[in-house]
Amino acid sequence: MSPIDASRRITIEDVEPRLECGRYAIKREVGDPLEVSARVFREGHESVAAALRYRTEREDAWREVRMQALANDRWFVSVPLTENLRYAYAVVAWTDWFGSWVQDTYKRYAAGHDVASEIAEGLALVRAAVERAQGDDRALLEGFVARIGAADGRDEQVAAALDAELYEVMARWPDRHDLTSSAVLEVQVDRERARFAAWYELFPRSMADDVSRHGTFDDVIAKLPYVAGMGFDVVYFPPIHPIGRTARKGRNNALVAQPDAPGSPYAIGGVEGGHTAVHPELGTLDDFRRLVAAARGHGLEVAMDFAIQVSPDHPYVREHPGWFHVRPDGTIKCAENPPKRYEDIYPLNFYGEDWEAHWREWRDVVLFWVDQGVKTFRVDNPHTKPVQFWEWMIREVQREHPDVIFLSEVFARPWMMAAMSRIGFTQSYTYFTWRNTKSELTEYLTELTQGEMKEYFRGNLFANTPDILSEFLQRGGPPAFRIRAVLAATLSSLYGIYSGFELCENQACPGKKEEYQDSEKYQLRAWDWDRPGNIRPLITRLNQIRRENAALREYDNLRFYDCDNDQVLFYGKATPDRRNIVFVAVSLDPFEAQEATVRFPLSGMSVAPDEVWAAEELLGGERQVWQGAEQRVRLDPENPARIFLVHAWRGFVDGADYQYFPDSRVSDDVRQELARHFERLDPARARQFMEASEDSRLITAFDGVVKPYGLRSGNFADALAAFWVLSWSIAHGRQYPPPDHVRAARTQVVDAAVATPPEKQKMTEGLIYQFMFLHADYQEALAEGDPERLQALAMMARQAAGNLDLELNLQLTPNGFAPP
Repeated sequence: MSPIDASRRITIEDVEPRLECGRYAIKREVGDPLEVSARVFREGHESVAAALRYRTEREDAWREVRMQALANDRWFVSVPLTENLRYAYAVVAWTDWFGSWVQDTYKRYAAGHDVASEIAEGLALVRAAVERAQGDDRALLEGFVARIGAADGRDEQVAAALDAELYEVMARWPDRHDLTSSAVLEVQVDRERARFAAWYELFPRSMADDVSRHGTFDDVIAKLPYVAGMGFDVVYFPPIHPIGRTARKGRNNALVAQPDAPGSPYAIGGVEGGHTAVHPELGTLDDFRRLVAAARGHGLEVAMDFAIQVSPDHPYVREHPGWFHVRPDGTIKCAENPPKRYEDIYPLNFYGEDWEAHWREWRDVVLFWVDQGVKTFRVDNPHTKPVQFWEWMIREVQREHPDVIFLSEVFARPWMMAAMSRIGFTQSYTYFTWRNTKSELTEYLTELTQGEMKEYFRGNLFANTPDILSEFLQRGGPPAFRIRAVLAATLSSLYGIYSGFELCENQACPGKKEEYQDSEKYQLRAWDWDRPGNIRPLITRLNQIRRENAALREYDNLRFYDCDNDQVLFYGKATPDRRNIVFVAVSLDPFEAQEATVRFPLSGMSVAPDEVWAAEELLGGERQVWQGAEQRVRLDPENPARIFLVHAWRGFVDGADYQYFPDSRVSDDVRQELARHFERLDPARARQFMEASEDSRLITAFDGVVKPYGLRSGNFADALAAFWVLSWSIAHGRQYPPPDHVRAARTQVVDAAVATPPEKQKMTEGLIYQFMFLHADYQEALAEGDPERLQALAMMARQAAGNLDLELNLQLTPNGFAPP
């Protein structure tokens, strides 16, 4: 008979989240909650209690938080994950002896039974708790023992025994002699960059912009403003190590190299060194460290390619022959992926006699580059090396450096791709490049972001790579690049492009399905970074939208919605509190215009079916007020996508902090009313105002003026504060004050102007129109130094401010407006 532990009387099962019954760690990021649930029960009628125990891998003691009982024996708790470390967690449970006694005693007493025996049992439980308790709680329990014992009559005794305060204290010092624990599970808590990042890949050797000169790390430093200016977070380099000469590849992967051919950077190693050396034509290690620091100064993180493969000239070939697959004739087999052969590369043997030293060497290579400041590694073809090696190596590195990120470049069978993420890779490439139809994209992205995969798989949607120029991009031209850029940037919180994508480079190598013509893998390139027809502005705007909208910074909140056109994909993302909701409609047709009726999920937007709501189109800047779920969109090859930021018409919060969206039904009335006001002062100015305010871009321009001061066009309080500060500046003949003065004035405004939403809508529009009109005039008058015009503007500003009860005879200080 097998041994039986009779003390484990509590059943704990179906603990979630967990991965492969706890074999692998789930993934979260710093700031995320760990939400744990489990089914907990025992035989009989006694109650149970449950708690979550958790700790980081650097802690010995468990932290413990009580779980809440839900329906059907389900228990739940949520705890914050605050450190970039691996955590362990487990559900523990025990019989709630005192809680069971309270329930039983109350029922008997309410039914009129004699509960003398029950009171005695309860007293025994409390006395036992006195021995466990400490501090004030011990004194409280002793007081209850005395109170119950001295009670005058059964009713008073029962009242004391069932006192809520006693129950709370007893819950803090429970009898847990039958404590039972689930299996210990793990969660890898990464930094936010693991979940949210835009990657830009470039070849450092091509950054000289001159095909006759090999690029250097200094050339890359000079290109950092270009990359950062587009809003990327990570700049990623293919291998930067010395390149072998034996069997060096020529242009377009030619087997015979030209004399000046630089070779493939993936043929790593030469007389200059191996994986811990840098190519001498790029610079030195000191130069590389300067590059890493310079990138950091631009808000960029450097990612390195970690490719476990060597050229025939690599020092390892000479120093460690046992690390390779040696044929019977003594030669080393080159790398193959039939029908492809890589004559300039040797693969490694991870199961040789000296395998332990071999494995440690690759770990130490990674740690070497971590010491140089690199915290992100893109790993080339990890599926051709042992899964067990990667699991061991990643844990070894992250125990010491938990902020290191590993991106898996696996284009293999789905289960291998998934396995690499389960065993520890932070992010993974995906099949996104080959998913083009509505059904393909919907099915695949749902699989990646929902269900079990979301617990461990973070898909990085690269729109292209040096190895993959998709047929869609080859055939579709610039419209296809626009489509894939929007899809990659908004379907996932992680995406990337390889340089040239923003230039719509799509020349394929004849006879090679997805290879670039004159690929940088085999030669130097000089790019025209301002090539006509480039989509840099779109890429820049997409990255800006991603940063400004928290919903797009999450990975597993993607949802697809109804749309009546198979050539249009409609989806959205929202934060858990619904404070940020973004919807995207994308045409999948790079050749023809497409129209569709899209159905917004009003209930998920907290909008009633008959309620008016506002939508701001983030790519073009248009703002509309809509009603109902179904809305019509038109998309064309030049503008194949619309990204909507939506709000309920009522705004998010009360008071002056009202979310404003322009409404054509209001705009004309506001403009006419303001024109009549200006006409009384100056008829010519009234005509100029009407002409200027007809331009819908005026409100977008307002954004550009006030944004440096921390203000927005979409907020009533911001518009009022901006107008107040402008009027004050004009009235006093001053330049605009510092941003902190403006923000302080804005704080004062929030508690001022009380009005209904329709009034705020009208007032906001009027404030923006007047602001831009006066702002333009004031800038011209200041530049011209025209005293008469400045005096007329000062009078106009005072009158406009007076109409809004805005006092201008004040000082503007870092604390806001104050009496002189």
